[in-house]
Parts: sequence; C-alpha cells; structure tokens
Amino acid sequence: MRLPPEDRGASPRTGYTRAHWEAAADALLAAVEPHATPDRALYHLPGDRQSWSGRLSDGLEGYARTLLLAAFRRDETVLQRYADGLAAGVSGVWPRVEDRSQPLVEAASVALALRLTRPLLWDRLDDRVRQRAAAWLADALTAEPWPSNWELFPVTVGGFLAEVGHEPEAARRAVDHGLARVEEWYEGDGWYTDGDGRKYDYYNGWAMHLYPVLHAWLAGDEQLLDLYGGRLERHLADYARLFGGDGAPLHQGRSLTYRFASAAPLWLGALIGRTPLPPGETRRLASGALRYFLDRGALDDRGLLTLGWHGPDPAVLQGYSGPASPYWASKGFLGLLLPAEHDVWTATEEPGPAERADAVTPIVPANWLLQSTRSDGVVRLHNHGSEDVRWDPYYTRLGYSTVTRPSASYDNSVLVDGDPSRTDIVPLGVGAGWAASRHTAASGARVTSAVLVRGAVEVRAFLVEGAAPGTPVRVTGWAAGEGLRAELLPAVGLDDESSGLTGERAGLFVAVSRLTGTADPEPLARTVTVTADGDRDITVVWSGGPGLRVRWQESAVTVEPTARA
Repeated sequence: MRLPPEDRGASPRTGYTRAHWEAAADALLAAVEPHATPDRALYHLPGDRQSWSGRLSDGLEGYARTLLLAAFRRDETVLQRYADGLAAGVSGVWPRVEDRSQPLVEAASVALALRLTRPLLWDRLDDRVRQRAAAWLADALTAEPWPSNWELFPVTVGGFLAEVGHEPEAARRAVDHGLARVEEWYEGDGWYTDGDGRKYDYYNGWAMHLYPVLHAWLAGDEQLLDLYGGRLERHLADYARLFGGDGAPLHQGRSLTYRFASAAPLWLGALIGRTPLPPGETRRLASGALRYFLDRGALDDRGLLTLGWHGPDPAVLQGYSGPASPYWASKGFLGLLLPAEHDVWTATEEPGPAERADAVTPIVPANWLLQSTRSDGVVRLHNHGSEDVRWDPYYTRLGYSTVTRPSASYDNSVLVDGDPSRTDIVPLGVGAGWAASRHTAASGARVTSAVLVRGAVEVRAFLVEGAAPGTPVRVTGWAAGEGLRAELLPAVGLDDESSGLTGERAGLFVAVSRLTGTADPEPLARTVTVTADGDRDITVVWSGGPGLRVRWQESAVTVEPTARA
C-alpha cells in the first residue's frame, strides 16, 4: 500500500493525516475490485477458507463490507460500481435474508451504506432496482436475529426503509423492537453485554454503540441521540484506555480479524459531538490503530486484508470467518464522514492515555481492572467479570493485554488438578487497584480470585475450596513475546514451579506477576511483600507504598488499608 509521506508536524505520534486515511481506503477498494464477479454482485476473495455460511454468502459479505468502505469514502466512481452490483444482486444473485443467517448481517451493511450515500447511489438507481432492493432488505425486518448485537441489524435496515417509505410501519416496528432488546443489556457507565450473560469485549464500541447512535443521528432523532450519545461519551472515557502506546487495540474477545474497526467508536463520538476526548487524541488513537496493523503485515502482497491479526493467523478466527470477513475493518474509516476542516482532522495529535501516565482504571459493569504503564505503553486487562465459553480462550482468561495473546498452554490461569476451565464467573468487586471474582472449575471446585496491581506489578491470589485434600494447583502468568519480560514469583502456598497442594479445607495460593517492556526494571522480588494471615487472608505491602489486607469472606472479597509491615 502506497501512502503519502508522513506528516510529523500535524501528527507527531503516527505521521498519519486525513490524506493517509483516504489513500488507505482507495488502496483497499482498488485491491478487491479484481475479485468481483462480472456483474459486480459478489466479491470472491482468494484463499482456501470458507465460512460455515458457504461461498455464496461469503461473496455477498465481500460486496457488503467493502460497500461500507466505499460509502465512507464517498467516491462517486467507485459507488457506481457498487450500484451495478446492487442491481444484479437483488435480481436473484444474492441469497435471501432468513432467520439467523449471515445475509442478515450483510443486509445491515448494505442498508447503512445506502442511507449514508442516498443522493449519490440510491436516488440515482432505476426505480425497479430500488423496489427489488427494498424488497430484498425487507426480509431483515422479520428475520429472527441471534440474541446479541445481531438485534441491531433489523434496526439498521428498518431505519433506512422507513426513510425511503418502504413498508414504513413494519420498518418502525423492527427499529423499536431491536432497540428495546438491546436496552435489556445496558449495564450502565457506557457498557453493554453482547446479549444475555457477561459478554464484554470490543463489540461494545463497534456494534452496541455504533448502530443505535448512527440510527439516531441519521434519523435526526434528538431524544434518542441524547440517550445513546450520552452513553457513548461515557464509554469512550474507558474505551480510550484500551489502546496501547504502539497503537494496538486490546487482544481480547472474538472477531479480532476486524482489526482497526476498533477506531469506529472514536470517530463516532467526534461525528455527533459527544466525546470526552480532545480532537487530537481521537485522531491519534484511530490513526495509531490503523498504522499498527498496516505496519505489521495485515495486508498480503495483493493489498488484501488477511484472515488474522498481524498477518494470517487461524487462531483468531471463528467458524463464521470467511475470506471477506476482515473487511468489517471498514468501520474504522467512519472518520471520513467528518469534513476535512473538522477539528479532528486539523488538530495536532495528542498522546493517548497509555502514553501520558501510569494508570489503574476500574471498569465496574464488566468487573475489569485496566493497568497501563507509560514507560512501555502496555495496557493490561484483568478480567474478573467477562465470560463467553463459546469463544474461550478470548474471554475466560484472567488477563489480556495489547502486547500478548492467549496461548495454548493456558497463560493467565489457575489450574486445579490440571483443569484450567473457568466458568460461572461471579464478579466480587473492583476498586482502586484491585479486582476479585469467583469461578467454578470442571471438577466443581470453587476458586475465589483477587488481583492487586501497582505500576506494572500484580499480586494474584486464589482461594481454592471444594477440592479433595492434596489436589494439585498451578498458577500461570503472561505468555510474553519478543521484547517483553514476563515474570511469575511464588509468594504463598506455591513452590518454585508455581504449584501447590490444597489442604484439608481449602488452599490459599499467591503469586507475584509482571509483564513489562521496560529493559531494566527493578527486581520483582523487591517491589512487594506478601504474607499469609491464617489460611484465608493475606497482607500486601508495596515497596514505598501502601499496605493492604485482603480478606476472603463467604460471599465477598474485601481489600482494606492496613498498617505497613
């Protein structure tokens, strides 16, 4: 991909400006064009992988997701190609939108793109094409979605069809129903779960917020926009902290191959004027994410987005991942809807949160604790509340970061009798520098976990109950890559291999952990002292810092100051 020269005056952190985003969008659109069918209704990208929805659906996905990019770019020549493809697609080429089918997802991208570009695309179509297109989209109004962010796809289609006057009553019902369903999953402080349970990840930003906010904005519904805009604004205060100093998003949750789609909610806040972030910080975080992936092999030698994270990587894929799936990264180009003279494009880049200062941030709805360090720009997420066993290991590990990925050897886990499973997670609280939860192992043993953090250091403590006396327990830490240091020291109940045995009633196990990119950190053993107070409590004394007592009670973990040792 050929981009303009860096502009370190306007963008001292990334070198990227609007011109770089435009050039990247143009290059991505040019690279997929040769893979369109002659009628341009389907985009069959190369490779031997097929999603579980099949080749035809994958071809529609290629059309719909790159159409979304074309809509943000607003290039009339490119949009004409997609107009030709639309006419062919709705004339019998595309699969129908049915219950819980992938075409329902793609119908939402098509509808959103048509709504965003209505004067440039929809209004120029032949009336017969418009009627066929509306009829194809209308099946999304009654198709049953999966009970998750999928509920927002009929909302997106319904908003467009109501605007163009096609089945307006059914369209409005679909909008109202979908928004009501998602309302059930709003947990406060700007956070949703992605359906029932405790499914927290990046879908909060690029789905749960994106679709309702865009619908309200495009509909000119000030009441809805105030509601959803306020939630987005609160969410962005936390969301900005999920990006590392190198631009990387957090490596947690499914659909990681969407990559810089993570930039979408940042732009969205600026688009509607509801963001706590200065314009220069918004652009720095968004451009940092784009550059992070472009610099690390996200594109192959044909300029196509690969199925993976950096380069191709099957470990981050799901059964629904087809050859065109990565093009939901198109959402990251939402910022091109902002005019070139907008502050978000003209302001000088400002550092993101991970670059400004060390920080420890509780996220109460998810029961997460974020820990970031300025010296290396690393962001760590201590997970004591998110669970989705369908997509383990990307939800149930104890820790995630911007510089590591879950390993097959069960990093960031506590293994009871060799069992690393962590289900039925119950949040037990999150506060200033600590988080706690309880979970169940496959054997039925109950594990109550607590983490305390300061700087880059973590104290990880586990109380294991309900296991037979003498049951082996092993604690694992971070799986570090090149340029990183991962350390794990036993503190209570563990040997030099970070293993121990349960007692007659329970077992208390504590380790000190650190993940750092700092070249010569202070020896880990000097950073903190941990002592056991009986068989259920510990005292933690940070070097040069506070003393804390951690108490395990029947249904809670408490962390309170104590006199220093």
